[in-house]
Amino acid sequence: MYAGDYQLIGSEMSFFTRKLEAQLRFQQVPWHYLFKTEERAADLEARAGTHFIPLLLTPDKWLLHDTIAIGPMLSERFRERAVIPVTPLQRTCCFILEDAFNHWLGRVSVHSRWCYPDNVSWVGPRFAANRMLDRSIDVAFSNEELQQFAPIGPMMYEGFGKNVCEVNGVGPDQATAVQGDFHKMLDALGAHLSQHRFLLGDRPCLADFALAGASKAHFITDPEPKSWLGQHQELIFRYTNQFFDEAALTASLWPENDRVPDSLNVVLDYLQNSYFQSASANIAAGLAGEKYFECDYGFGTTRARSQKRLNLARLHVKNELLRAGASDDTGVQDLFAGRGILEHYLH
Repeated sequence: MYAGDYQLIGSEMSFFTRKLEAQLRFQQVPWHYLFKTEERAADLEARAGTHFIPLLLTPDKWLLHDTIAIGPMLSERFRERAVIPVTPLQRTCCFILEDAFNHWLGRVSVHSRWCYPDNVSWVGPRFAANRMLDRSIDVAFSNEELQQFAPIGPMMYEGFGKNVCEVNGVGPDQATAVQGDFHKMLDALGAHLSQHRFLLGDRPCLADFALAGASKAHFITDPEPKSWLGQHQELIFRYTNQFFDEAALTASLWPENDRVPDSLNVVLDYLQNSYFQSASANIAAGLAGEKYFECDYGFGTTRARSQKRLNLARLHVKNELLRAGASDDTGVQDLFAGRGILEHYLH
């Protein structure tokens, strides 16, 4: 590979931009931000063939998108600080947890950002900082700038936020369900992360970057979800900020003998009854050509738009599980027995 800096193209308010940033930082990849400004947007979208962010411009001039593909590529290129385990159980957990957090955290992220007017007003100038001023959201705003960019949040809500919440079944009418599920997730993460630094132990994997990315872009930044953290606030701040502190993140090895922490069961219990209830119904509806699906993840029936890309992600994980020998590994079978999670991917 060519030497030189990688350019992370996106927005600091973006879940997946922050996800990729967390990985770049941990793997000590030479990188810098290139915010997707109004001036750069048309050229970048034409080159990348997508309006989605983040993009990653490599020193060898590849312009890549989709963190699901970028993550393994960087893990292989910078293998001294690899983020994908090689043993069957740990590798299986890495890809399953990444898939779950990638798709489930997005719902609470868009709901908490766009369904609360005060939060909408707050995020507008922060989007403008990256997109219009070409600077970090950490730079203080002048009173004139806050006044100038005050209309941005409501405009983004009308043009994007309102619809994306409705499509995902997390509009304002679902506030009780979304917040209730979020608190269940915090309880599960609290039980685990109070004992272990990362999801698989003392070294982060791809799934950690998804969780840290959503937390950095939304949960510890936006005023609304930050107010939901309650007793878990200190833990979630500590977990998230370790990826984004200027000091290099040190890490040990994953547990010996292909073990995972016992407390990971609590996180899997939560995902089994939330994400995997929704994902199975979502994929089944999409494969049947139905535009909408319904599911109950513990708070009554939710109706949302089916997403074909969810099955593509499932097939990606299926391939990784087959490569890892998950279907024949006793450790994998023991951890996932009776959950329906392996069956979701392998059948």
